[in-house]
Amino acid sequence: MTAKPHPPLMKKHSQTDLVSRLKTRKILGVGGEDDDGEVHRSKISQMLGNEIKFAVREPVGLRIWILFSAVVFTVIALMALAFPNQLYEVVFDQEQTATSVSIRLYGGALLSLSLIMWNGLYTAEKVIIQWTLLSEACYFAIQFLVTSVTLVELGLLSNPAILLLLSRILFLTITLSYYYHLGRRPKKI
Repeated sequence: MTAKPHPPLMKKHSQTDLVSRLKTRKILGVGGEDDDGEVHRSKISQMLGNEIKFAVREPVGLRIWILFSAVVFTVIALMALAFPNQLYEVVFDQEQTATSVSIRLYGGALLSLSLIMWNGLYTAEKVIIQWTLLSEACYFAIQFLVTSVTLVELGLLSNPAILLLLSRILFLTITLSYYYHLGRRPKKI
């Protein structure tokens, strides 16, 4: 018995066969609208979700605030590193009697914080922006407490020192406000 030769196989071009493509997409469950009214182009995007959902809704002025903070932190850090005695005189309104190493260390720490600010300025991730704002808020709160205690111990309440304390309270309030608004969940429409 001789076997019958099979007819030559014809390759089906599913890319050009519109009906086949539509059937495949329907079986996979992509291409149509889901419950939220979103149209997914692939099963992967359907499984992972639409990235627009995860986009950060930033409060107005957030990037400007982070830029302002990064610039101010950098400038004060460089001043503390280069001119520690003059920075001390401006803040406490008296000559520095101790070594300038502590102020230079403060400048180095502040420069590190400014690098965090610069990183927070260029990221789109909500968590990094929140940690940036939280770091800034912790800095302002600690600086307010340390400066207040130091001024009380020295018995100095000069106008520049009071202005510094009030500015720290203002900056802390603004930073915590942005942190709060960034962490809120958006309302469903």
